Amino acid sequence: MGKEKGVKEIEDLPGVGPTTAEKLRDAGYSTLEKIATSSPHELSELSGMSVDNAKKAVEAARQATTLEYTSASDVYSARKALGRITTGSKDLNELLGGGAEVKAITEAYGRFGSGKSQLGFQLSVNAQLPRDKGGLEGTVLFIDTEGTFRPERIESMAESAGLDPTAVLDNIFVIRAENTEQQILSIERADKLIREKNVRLIVVDSLMALFRSEFMGRGALGERQQKLNSHIHRLQSLADSHSLAVYITNQVMDNPAILFGDPTTPVGGNIIAHAATTRLYMRKSKEDKRIVRLVDSPNMPEGEAVIKITESGIKD
Repeated sequence: MGKEKGVKEIEDLPGVGPTTAEKLRDAGYSTLEKIATSSPHELSELSGMSVDNAKKAVEAARQATTLEYTSASDVYSARKALGRITTGSKDLNELLGGGAEVKAITEAYGRFGSGKSQLGFQLSVNAQLPRDKGGLEGTVLFIDTEGTFRPERIESMAESAGLDPTAVLDNIFVIRAENTEQQILSIERADKLIREKNVRLIVVDSLMALFRSEFMGRGALGERQQKLNSHIHRLQSLADSHSLAVYITNQVMDNPAILFGDPTTPVGGNIIAHAATTRLYMRKSKEDKRIVRLVDSPNMPEGEAVIKITESGIKD
């Protein structure tokens, strides 16, 4: 259907004029493929189209796009070329296969004071390093949901890395989200900032804090998980389309069903468990040491690394 009518651009879709197309592009729906794989309700909400028109646009986009196959060898070559951000610790880099990967979501969960935010600060500094030093030569979008962002820590880590602290701080764009709507919107509208400022890392610290406090009780669980699902998929979509890394921190709870061993369980359920590419469990050890366990990774074996959180940042 689409091909006969010459659907080549978003504007060619039924019910999509220049204004709607611009709204969709601003929200990250810049290709027919993205529209073909989106839900009509999502499109309707983002663009102001009616749900019926959105359904027609999605259907036309599906007709106009074709599936392309890639050999596993090509995928492997592309993966080898993917950038990674050094964590500052050789052992932790090794555990992760080289550092925090672009086009992926790295999640760290653990109790208060386990070092999750510190790792986020360190990655925010290291993302700005030259590529040959383990960086991505880019800027950072930092979504702070708990008021825990500390420029003083960034300053001391930057000095330790031999970078100009003022320049490093200027390259981190902080959004203090007070509620889930602000948190979601900051990611929905991130495309323009990412393109204009060369953002190479998005940090959300923490992903679940506001969702937990706003959606209380079993009755609200369905709505919470639905919004969370859309939010984390949007993060993955930005990671893929802009070739950037995403680092999220997560809170924990004690699971009473676990009688033996560590009952610490990350919150957010299966939605986060399935969406995060790599999951790290961080816990306190003696003095300034932290134990980081790789819980889940598509290509690295489970294991542990011991890191130190020092005045100048994360070290072995």
